[in-house]
Amino acid sequence: MWIRPIPKAVSQQYPIITQSPPPYLHNSVKRTITKARLSAMEAAGSDSDGREFKNAQEMWREQIGDEGDDPKKIQWYREGVAYWEGVEASVDGVLGGFGQVNDADIKGSEAFLNSLLHERFGDGGRNQHLVALDCGSGIGRITKNLLIRYFNEVDLLEPVSHFLDAACENLSQEHFVASDVHKETNFYCVPLQEFTPEAGRYNVIWIQWCIGHLTDDDFISFFKRAKVGLKPGGFFILKENIARNGFVLDNEDRSITRSDLYFKDLFRQCGLHLYKMKDQKGLPEELFAVKMYALTTEVPKKVHKTRSKVQANRPGIIK
Repeated sequence: MWIRPIPKAVSQQYPIITQSPPPYLHNSVKRTITKARLSAMEAAGSDSDGREFKNAQEMWREQIGDEGDDPKKIQWYREGVAYWEGVEASVDGVLGGFGQVNDADIKGSEAFLNSLLHERFGDGGRNQHLVALDCGSGIGRITKNLLIRYFNEVDLLEPVSHFLDAACENLSQEHFVASDVHKETNFYCVPLQEFTPEAGRYNVIWIQWCIGHLTDDDFISFFKRAKVGLKPGGFFILKENIARNGFVLDNEDRSITRSDLYFKDLFRQCGLHLYKMKDQKGLPEELFAVKMYALTTEVPKKVHKTRSKVQANRPGIIK
């Protein structure tokens, strides 16, 4: 996925649907909300051509068949990778022609990461050997501009081979000086749905603008496997485009942009807990809204979140 404007054909078409309360609300609060409200996955959605779906189940049934029919599901993933195989291995390429948002994106991510490292590790992790996994790393944009400065080791996971080749080159160029204690370590040319991390290796697993390529079932199975890869106290950071309601299926790169409630429904099914969330600022108005989620395997004492103004149907980013 990448930074892309909300398709004009669907930006205002699907209705706001009353949905179930977020899973982190106290049970007494949930009981005050009418039982007639629908779950996030029962909300209507649309595709990039303006076609409407009654719910996510209808959309997935068409895309991958009942119970994830193997040939159709394999085709879904092949088409997604094929799209990216035709994209230039550059910042502008991986950001869908919106390379100018790189600075704002990194700035927002760094502020979010910094606060989490201090909250989770006290000293900001300065006295620990920190290891991160960059999922959907592309050309190494996030590792090079952010993660390598905070983590002693960074592993990169990317299914598109020419992107990973570019990442290797970008992180080894003479003008990019990493140190012996801050370095990229492993490069995995493997898709998310097939990857299982080494047990207990990572303090942070960073997933940005790539999870939309996974079906709901593979989204859940990925996080369940990936949880094993976290060290005690480790956490996930998921940064993604957000649909205003329901979902938007992208027919071009074979990905889905989910709503905030859709994501939270999936987090619950993964057995993950929302520790903190924040909106990305400073992006062009024609893009989807973007949120950052910090997710833990243990129940947080409280949910940290940054309030944001109610927005119109803003476009979002996909990598």
